[in-house]
Amino acid sequence: MNIPNILTSVRIFMIPILVAVYYLPWEGRYYACAVIFALAAITDWLDGYLARKLNQTTPFGAFFDPVADKVMVSVALVMLVASYAHPLLTLASAVIVGREIVISALREWMAEMGKRASVAVSYIGKLKTAMQMLAIFILLGTPPGSTWAFIGQSVLVVAALLTLWSMYVYLKAAWPELMPKESNEK
Repeated sequence: MNIPNILTSVRIFMIPILVAVYYLPWEGRYYACAVIFALAAITDWLDGYLARKLNQTTPFGAFFDPVADKVMVSVALVMLVASYAHPLLTLASAVIVGREIVISALREWMAEMGKRASVAVSYIGKLKTAMQMLAIFILLGTPPGSTWAFIGQSVLVVAALLTLWSMYVYLKAAWPELMPKESNEK
């Protein structure tokens, strides 16, 4: 175990804490959840930075880091959908989670073909991640119905649109492998 892997593991252990705090009958739970989620987002950045800087990349980290990110985001979105019960937030959340499933499967399939670099993380993907983290942070930190909640929902919709755009970019890059010319001629 090295520091980046410990940070990734800590992020996984933060998930049940986030859920427990979110459902506490305590007015400060919104701020506490926002802080927990922000710490998770910081560990996400920090573990990758340290793994590269300290040359401590491991197969465990390469596998577990994206899993930890996707589970944390998915759990947060599920809680928010349940609390807000708003069709636009639900649709944006479904787009984000659905895209993660599609792109994860695409990356795995491309890696099996030795073409993982074709679907490497793009600038749009990084921007999408930043927007969704900001939106979730805002939404976790404010009660439904507040002005900040409306802002958070708006940012989540922008993140969902960027999610669709980044999915298009990834699928376009992989399309020649998904639909080789030989199969189109049959």
